[in-house]
Amino acid sequence: MVVGERPVVEEPRLAVRGRASGAWSRRGLLLFFLPALAAVLTGISALAVSGNLLLPFERVVVLEGKMASKRDFFEDEEVQRILLKHRIKVHITNTGSREVALRDLGAFDFVFPSGQPAGDLITGVRSAAGQYAKVQRPFMSPIVLATYRQYAETLQDAGIATPLPAEGSDQPLYYSLDMQKFLEGIDKGQRWSDLGIDRHGISNTNRVFAQSPDVCGSNSAGTYLALVSYTWRGNGPDVPSTDQEASSRAQSVKHLMEQGLPAADVFKTYLSPEGKGIAPVVVAYEHQYLTYQVRHRAESERLDSERVLLYPSTQFVTQPQFIALNGEGDRLGELMVSDPALRRRAMELGFRILDPAGEVAGDQLSDFLRQRRVPVPALRGNNTRSPIPRIRFLEQMISIVGDCPPAQLPDAAQ
Repeated sequence: MVVGERPVVEEPRLAVRGRASGAWSRRGLLLFFLPALAAVLTGISALAVSGNLLLPFERVVVLEGKMASKRDFFEDEEVQRILLKHRIKVHITNTGSREVALRDLGAFDFVFPSGQPAGDLITGVRSAAGQYAKVQRPFMSPIVLATYRQYAETLQDAGIATPLPAEGSDQPLYYSLDMQKFLEGIDKGQRWSDLGIDRHGISNTNRVFAQSPDVCGSNSAGTYLALVSYTWRGNGPDVPSTDQEASSRAQSVKHLMEQGLPAADVFKTYLSPEGKGIAPVVVAYEHQYLTYQVRHRAESERLDSERVLLYPSTQFVTQPQFIALNGEGDRLGELMVSDPALRRRAMELGFRILDPAGEVAGDQLSDFLRQRRVPVPALRGNNTRSPIPRIRFLEQMISIVGDCPPAQLPDAAQ
């Protein structure tokens, strides 16, 4: 176009295009990263609340331990969480308490035999060799006989068992067992049918006995042997004090012991549907039964009234001994006797917590059972306490009753 003498030039037209909407636009980035950020913040909050905020940046020590029934404590998820706050994880090798004492412990930071005999054996051997061994006694649990209501009532009919009062139970869960009468029945070869088990809806012609784990490997079986020996001593001393007495005592009670199942399997067999027929009376620890009833109540809102406990009239209280084999193991042992959370959790798992003097600390377990609506066992105050033989003589008795090689004990362990 021409205006006058000068051409008129049109100004360029600019086209405005829409903003690219690729996969990594700002909106897309936000949609991708916001959930991830929320997950990270949630994890940080959870760690902060649990006291483990710095845990990912701190070294967690893995301790190797060897034990039998007390592995239940370290396998508990709450115990594992508490220990993780202290930057400790525990790896367990499961074996019988006597096996703990008789095998090489070079690969372990601590051992936790279930009672005094195995603990004394370990500390004696290590002391003789000049090796590290520091003992803590955080809790205890009595030896009991676990059975079923029909069998307890049959023993009651025969004058061998007596119901114990218990808070919060219409039917008795706990019975006192006259150990002398019980062993006399075993000695005579009495069968459940002889005692009238059929009146309680069960047919069983097997001999009356208490099934224990293998005495050659289990502390509970060794403890039960000591209890049987004390009850069946006749006119002899409370405990053998010579090799001859130990040998004679072992021979006299060998027929009263029924053993064979691995230690870990005895209580599992008792809880199984087949238990009533396979092993109607088993040697166990009180904490195993109490923990089972607490969990059964929580899951089903009722007690298992078919499974009951027999408390021997002659009692032997087992004190598990936590034995640190080095400094790292000692740190764990100190936590077990001093950390309030660990001590409370042990009580919640059915153990009776001990004070520094080795006595039961207060009435926490009874209070806990009442809160969980589990009857509190009320033991009779006139029950006698059976002493345990010196480790040398008990080992001799174990080897005779279990037909296993005797332990080679250094002088310090005898």
